[in-house]
Amino acid sequence: MSIIKVENLTKRYGDFEAVKGINFSVHKGEIFGFLGPNGAGKTTTINMLIGLAGITSGSAKLLGYDLTFQAKKAQKYIGIVPDESNLYEELDGFQNLSFCAALYGMKKSERMEKAHELLHRFNLADAGNKPFRAYSRGMKRRLTIAAGIIHDPKILFLDEPTTGIDVASARQIRELILDLNASGTTVFLTTHYIEEAERLCHRIAFIVDGKIVRIGTVNELMSEAQEGTIVQFTLDDASDPGLREALRHRFPEFEEEFISGNIVRIHSPSPTGLMEFMKFFDERKLNIYEAKIIRPSLEDVFVKITGIEINKMAKDKEQYKK
Repeated sequence: MSIIKVENLTKRYGDFEAVKGINFSVHKGEIFGFLGPNGAGKTTTINMLIGLAGITSGSAKLLGYDLTFQAKKAQKYIGIVPDESNLYEELDGFQNLSFCAALYGMKKSERMEKAHELLHRFNLADAGNKPFRAYSRGMKRRLTIAAGIIHDPKILFLDEPTTGIDVASARQIRELILDLNASGTTVFLTTHYIEEAERLCHRIAFIVDGKIVRIGTVNELMSEAQEGTIVQFTLDDASDPGLREALRHRFPEFEEEFISGNIVRIHSPSPTGLMEFMKFFDERKLNIYEAKIIRPSLEDVFVKITGIEINKMAKDKEQYKK
């Protein structure tokens, strides 16, 4: 069952087309990942789905509501966690949650009970009476998620939930997302962290320059990269500038990748073995410490489909956040 259905969805700002006729659906009870670089159209798409941005053309339906005309009716079923916190610095954790609950029309007794429950659930009970400004970035992120689910939404939109926080906090947030989904919440997640998408999402859409270039389960996407073979060699030294040219001359049908000063990956378009390469390195008097055939990662799939390096995408996002 599709809980979100998008058809030819387009958003223009003057002559600039931020989202270019995209199509996708989100199934009830899944974690759907939206993966792409900064400026790809992820946040713009979310803003149309939550009613913060008008739809230029095409259609989007959420729980059967047409978001062109019925966005207000749909919003009571939506939880939103933006990439930047929207809570009040001067209020404490309990007050922030209570205020958000009041915005959804919850009665005083109900919102007080729910606020206390969420503070405990998100390991923030000890900080419940501290001003939000005193929270760490990880704590702020957890409280922002708690505020987004205080009214028990059917769909939770998470925009870059772990950007800019420490590793331990990011792990806690990923666990919270899985727990929320296990309890029945459908999650729409945007991220630029490829490993986060692979770990959390049932299905993933790659969006680049306002267009969706691929949608599928992790296994479906991974199968695209398994048509060939990747062999990896750890050498005593791979810094010789002539090594790359020698590999290209000896194996012109393959692509070489130098991971560091001593690791070489060779990408083959078809199944291949290790022996010919081992002979090549032996001829050049290079000792091999490890040789293995490796399974392509979701990162390999993303780079293959989009041509965008994951490290560059992450750096661009962090720079944007500063």
